[in-house]
Amino acid sequence: MPNADNWQGDVLRDLRGTPPPQRAQSHGAAHGHHPAQEQQPPPQAQRQPPQEQPRTGARAPGPNSPASSPTAAAPPARTRRPARSPDSRPVVDSALSGTARRPRQGEPAAARVSRAIRRIVSSSAAREVAEITRTAERIQQPVTTGRQIAVTSIRGGAGKTTVAALLGTAYAHYRQDPVLLVEADPALGSLPLRLGAETLRWTTADLADIVEPQMSLLDVTGYLVQLPDNAWLLPGSQGRIGAMLDTAAYERVMVALRRYFGVTVVDCETLPAEVARVALSAAQARVLAAPATLDGITSTYAVLQWMQGLPRHMIAGTVVALTSTTSRPGIDVEDAAEKLRSTGATVHVLPHDRHLAAGGALRTELLARPTRLAATKLAAEVFQLSQKRR
Repeated sequence: MPNADNWQGDVLRDLRGTPPPQRAQSHGAAHGHHPAQEQQPPPQAQRQPPQEQPRTGARAPGPNSPASSPTAAAPPARTRRPARSPDSRPVVDSALSGTARRPRQGEPAAARVSRAIRRIVSSSAAREVAEITRTAERIQQPVTTGRQIAVTSIRGGAGKTTVAALLGTAYAHYRQDPVLLVEADPALGSLPLRLGAETLRWTTADLADIVEPQMSLLDVTGYLVQLPDNAWLLPGSQGRIGAMLDTAAYERVMVALRRYFGVTVVDCETLPAEVARVALSAAQARVLAAPATLDGITSTYAVLQWMQGLPRHMIAGTVVALTSTTSRPGIDVEDAAEKLRSTGATVHVLPHDRHLAAGGALRTELLARPTRLAATKLAAEVFQLSQKRR
């Protein structure tokens, strides 16, 4: 009998295509085709035994990974055939791909050398390693049901998508269960570009008409964009102007996908968009991205004051990611963070990073060390808050 509290181990086996232990046949045998690689999804009448699906950077379950899934005894899935099969489209048009410059390091070479010397001559290195270990342990806590984390902002240009990409990358790196990043911002959202995706095909609106409770994880991931470290992306659009996502479609997708992924990070539209409001209310934790500018602090403070009139868990489960857009902000960032904390929200400061400021695909090895540490602490804090809500 499957244990509802232990499900990550089985979904990881499902991804690798290996049968559960002490069981003659695997559940929900996956087809030998991959819907993301064909013009039409495969026929469901004849299914082949599960095959190992290529994954970049995926890891086997660790000693604490659970061993079974509440859906382990489900009959073979009969995936609904979509009415249409969209063509793949490149994330960056070929006419523009040559305009990008070589990615920059997050901080100058002199700053990196200076930090390395300070770590050598001081005792801070051991403390830093211990702190990173504690942070990683917080992120790696097991979950009984998938955690959904919504990221939004008051206005465009606040670093919302960058924060969502940083969170998803951190969870995928530290956790062993599958991680999903959802783009709920179809109006020319840039999450696929930030995550380094090359082509897009199936979108959130498409999957709303396809996903069914009987589908296996292998069926579902065939419609997603695979990312490194056991992570997947569900785009909001194919980069077309005018793409729409209604709340009904969003709710169907999120309810259906929640059981497959340990953590789902949702890159929402800016407030007060309807889908963003639905995502924020349904999520177990919320992140409000705000630029470290006077107008950014002013508008964010007004929103937090408004949230104080909502049920207590709304603001208690909200984290403000205060992003420095320049190396020398025009405000005192720490004083501004304290002012925002007075509303009851948690505030984390993300320092200025040249690699992030340049846009384009996020490459963690190019991030400045303070940025990596701050992003990891932010991910741990948000995940900890999500654990407090059902």
